[in-house]
Amino acid sequence: MTKFLHTRIRVSDLDNTVNWYCDNLGFVCTRRTDKSPAGNQLAFLELDGNEHFLELCYSPDYEVNVPEDLMHTCIGVADIIGYCDALEKKGLEVWPGDWRETFPQGKKMAFLTDPDGYEVEILEVEE
Repeated sequence: MTKFLHTRIRVSDLDNTVNWYCDNLGFVCTRRTDKSPAGNQLAFLELDGNEHFLELCYSPDYEVNVPEDLMHTCIGVADIIGYCDALEKKGLEVWPGDWRETFPQGKKMAFLTDPDGYEVEILEVEE
């Protein structure tokens, strides 16, 4: 069997991005390395109950420039309205601004933008 294990994204400030994903989305940083074989600083973030993890990669000589709509990650939540309300109370912008009206029936979705410009989709899922 083949497994999809992780996704790596480049970040411009490792500590800031780790804190953003952990403080806002509930990720846990399970390990860090100050110097990978390629010379990068890495942080590995996981969500409870998931095997796939997010690998954050920082290198001082790499300029992060994420084009709009290049890629996104996606997390599933049971109560998207409650979840997004909590994010907005923390000061995060959930978009599109009319997402509650845009997706009134069926699966609801919304988006956030992380500190480097990567989109994070929030998708309502059944538990």
